[in-house]
Amino acid sequence: MDVVDSVLTTEQLLARFPWPAEHANEKRVEWLWHFDLAAPPSALWRLIADTSRLNRALGVSEMKFEDRNGQKWGTAKNGGVHHEWHEVPWNWVLGEWLTCTRLYEHGFAKVMFAVHYLQPIATGTRVYLYFGAIPRNLVGGLALRVGFPSLEKGYAKILPAMVADLQRLRPAVLELPPPELTTAARARLADARSKLLAMGLPQECVLPLLDWIATGDEADVYRIQVRERARVWRVDERELLRVALHATRLGVLTLSWDTICPHCRGRTDEHAQLGDVAMNATCKGCQVEYDISGPQSVEVTFHVHASIRSIGERMFCSAEPATKDHVAVQLMLAPNERMTVSPPLAAGRYRVITAGLRGYWHLDVDETAPVTTVPYAAREEGAVVRIGPGSQVELGHSDMAKRQCIIEVAQWKDHALGPRHLLAVSDFRDLFAEDYINADVRLSVGEQTLLFTDVVGSTAFYESQGDPTAFVEIKKHFDEVFALIAKHNGAVIKTIGDAVMATFLEPLDAVQCSAAIHHAFGPARSTCPIRLRISLNTGPCIAVRLNATMDFFGGTVNVAAKLQALAETWQVAMSAATYHAAGVEEYLRSQDATLVPLQYVSKAMRGPVDVMRWDVFPSP
Repeated sequence: MDVVDSVLTTEQLLARFPWPAEHANEKRVEWLWHFDLAAPPSALWRLIADTSRLNRALGVSEMKFEDRNGQKWGTAKNGGVHHEWHEVPWNWVLGEWLTCTRLYEHGFAKVMFAVHYLQPIATGTRVYLYFGAIPRNLVGGLALRVGFPSLEKGYAKILPAMVADLQRLRPAVLELPPPELTTAARARLADARSKLLAMGLPQECVLPLLDWIATGDEADVYRIQVRERARVWRVDERELLRVALHATRLGVLTLSWDTICPHCRGRTDEHAQLGDVAMNATCKGCQVEYDISGPQSVEVTFHVHASIRSIGERMFCSAEPATKDHVAVQLMLAPNERMTVSPPLAAGRYRVITAGLRGYWHLDVDETAPVTTVPYAAREEGAVVRIGPGSQVELGHSDMAKRQCIIEVAQWKDHALGPRHLLAVSDFRDLFAEDYINADVRLSVGEQTLLFTDVVGSTAFYESQGDPTAFVEIKKHFDEVFALIAKHNGAVIKTIGDAVMATFLEPLDAVQCSAAIHHAFGPARSTCPIRLRISLNTGPCIAVRLNATMDFFGGTVNVAAKLQALAETWQVAMSAATYHAAGVEEYLRSQDATLVPLQYVSKAMRGPVDVMRWDVFPSP
């Protein structure tokens, strides 16, 4: 986009961003304000696009939204009058502009149309704010003329203050002051602080979490994203999750299991218990039913317990670009209409979609690729077009109805806390053992590394020791193995006779845990006759409910168990998927590991499984 200094008139702005054609010729009232801010559009977009938080700072009335037959409807009370409207899907281009149209059934206006445009100028950005309304009647027109000008003063105060505080993730002018907690709430937090620290949980995780619970902006604290907070506070993600789980047990937090629509990536339902999650969910906005078998279909969210702060989801605008921050471009285009956009896309893969129509194609933004223009074309599903940053893309469709054309990030954000993270934490399985998966649900837990231990020569061991003595030794060995698994960031799934099945998010943790287990029961130990073999495999799994307990199921689990056939005392048989995972080969080299390449072959499998066997204590 070219940098210019001339100020646009209302006519010039509306020539770029015209009113919806069906209302363009009706009599209206309108306002256009502009503000020159000393910051680039890229820095301002996330704040300008979050119109709900911006409206809250401006003192705009709270709004309620619901989906009715695939349409978003809003209600609010302004000037003592009930307003109700259909919120037409917004249009926007990342970092450049957004438009919003509302069609009212009740209120001062019949139609409202807004434009936010970020125009680069020599000193930063010129932000244009346009608001136009078609009054319902004379009274409505008078109310609009009286009410809207006060917003200009609010923007004139808030926008410069926002820019002056850009170094913060959230400028102070957009935040609410900390709430005044009740005496009981403060006492509860103090008690939780003492108990969490007494458990040995890290202070660098406990203190910021409890402080944020007490003082954080309600718009942020309504849904606490543990992984996102860990990155902001620069603390260990797993340790912060452990603190949050224990804080939940202490009644400071609650957690919910939220189903996520694979189409719009929005929340469709929140469940207080894992057992309440059904196999199928419905997105009212997209008007589709989907199953939750996908790896992003369920998200775990923490909330502040009502005994500390009563926080609900409060909205002051639908803020569609902020709530769909994976969408770089969203345009409602008429049949055969074309529009060329040039959003500032970072390197990576994007999907180009026409909503309601099957198929999509990809844009791969690559810094080494040439800057070009991609013309509209009917492409095959999954086609890939490689472009350089700054390229132009022509969007459109040939359907007989208006359709949304969308450019969205193909990769889901990785800050969401999914079942795969929670079920691999031993604290969750210990603290929430009663929270079972519904019997009909197959819950994706994504990629896991499964570890199986097995007692070598167990038949002879039981015979030589006798059942009572053998049981005592097996029980003691379980305690040690469980502790080592927890120490290496794993979680025990179950025991099978004298064997242990455990899961790890990181393959390297599983390999290091295997070494620690073999050293615990190594050649130098004469006080315990137990010796073990271990097998490892990495891949996707699902969690299921079997015999009233939570279990992992799938081909990854099956292979992990069968690889034990390739290991003997003090050996680890790991699949190639585990061996080639990040950091594993480097770790094994650092241990001067004795490795033997093998293959596991079975008629029940499609082909052989490449295996690397590690002799932790090799023969001389």
